[in-house]
Amino acid sequence: MKKLNKKEYIAPWEKAFDLILSPLEEFIHRQTTSGVLLMICAIVALAIANSPWNEAYHHILELTFTIGVEGFQLSKSLHHWINDGLMALFFFVVGLELKREILVGELADPKQAILPIVAAIGGMLVPVIIYVSFNPEGHALNGWGVPMATDIAFALGALALLGSRVPKNLLTFLVALAIVDDLGAVLVIALFYTEAINFIALTVAILLLFLLIALNLGGIRRPLPYMMIGVMLWIAMLQSGVHATLAGIILAFTIPMRPKYDADRFLSHINDMVVLIKRAYQHENNIVKNVELRSRVQALEEGVHLVQAPAQILEHKMHLPTAYIVIPIFSLANAGIPIDISSFDAIVTNPVSMGIAAGLVFGKLIGIAGFSWLAIKLGLTVLPHGLNFKHIVGVALMGGIGFTMSIFIAELGFVHHPQDLLMAKTGILFASVLAGVSGFIWLYLTAEKNKEYSLDYKL
Repeated sequence: MKKLNKKEYIAPWEKAFDLILSPLEEFIHRQTTSGVLLMICAIVALAIANSPWNEAYHHILELTFTIGVEGFQLSKSLHHWINDGLMALFFFVVGLELKREILVGELADPKQAILPIVAAIGGMLVPVIIYVSFNPEGHALNGWGVPMATDIAFALGALALLGSRVPKNLLTFLVALAIVDDLGAVLVIALFYTEAINFIALTVAILLLFLLIALNLGGIRRPLPYMMIGVMLWIAMLQSGVHATLAGIILAFTIPMRPKYDADRFLSHINDMVVLIKRAYQHENNIVKNVELRSRVQALEEGVHLVQAPAQILEHKMHLPTAYIVIPIFSLANAGIPIDISSFDAIVTNPVSMGIAAGLVFGKLIGIAGFSWLAIKLGLTVLPHGLNFKHIVGVALMGGIGFTMSIFIAELGFVHHPQDLLMAKTGILFASVLAGVSGFIWLYLTAEKNKEYSLDYKL
């Protein structure tokens, strides 16, 4: 190693890596990155599905992978492992976000929560009504839950591109709305997109849930016991017939949200540790040789963890791999839609694709903006400071970006009807592009640029 001074050392390549990593870390931490990455993966999947590699693409997705030991094995296609397994991690992060928002976030204060809750309810109900009007009966009715969902990564990414034209409160409103929207989608999946129930496996899942609650009440704060039981819960849910990804939500709600130390106790602990570290340092300033100094530093690290809520730590750690690995893989596996220009007329007249497209574009606009307007007129709530109704209309348009959750529900609703699934995905992609572009244009033309506004948000 190259010596810089008595207190700092820099490895030979460290400066060069800093020059590379610093901008990359800043780029990754921006919310827009997730939306951009999703868009790239969707385009790649579409390109593959409409190329000579289409057959190989679907063949790879249908490859069977088996885990476990003889007598207790799980065999699923790669497609199912992605949708049932990896997406459980996505729902785990969604659950942590839901719990935080409900306990200490935008949904914790009833006065602040009313507007996004009402807007989200409208944004779920009206698209369903529109879809059902296109598909009142038959197996096509199974797709009624598809246009309910909003993809927060895409929506926030589109909103962030407007920069100083939109106020921070608008992003806060969209986040709160999307969180309620996610909760609605989770409930719909749990209640209406469940296969035949295996009551023995469901009983095991319930017992595991009680065990997780006991860990919480018993003050267990290490994540490992929760993760181990969470894996067993996922297996039990998979065998029960209730969609396995919901295990992620259930697990998230059992993770402790309160830290072990409050701020006062933490400050007292830090002060005591600093005194002990200084005393140990006087005997030997090399931490590699000084066992006491090393133990004091480790105790300090332990205190830093105990002043943070376990759920908060896990949400921070899991957000990046979920946003930049799990969701892009899901996009690659599910957005590969063969597009036949010659059958365009059939697509635009198909009740499934049209019901979903109309539900996402017009249903979200009418539901979010209409219910918001009604709640304000009835005196139930008021617009947040700095927002006007043009802002709400812009968010209502962007709420029609359904992508991730909409495709996920479509996979559940049309699992036995591949042609309807194809039409559903086509409608989702068409509506998401139209909603995102129209929402961007609307806000760009109606929102005035203001230096006080900044969308320099990080994950």
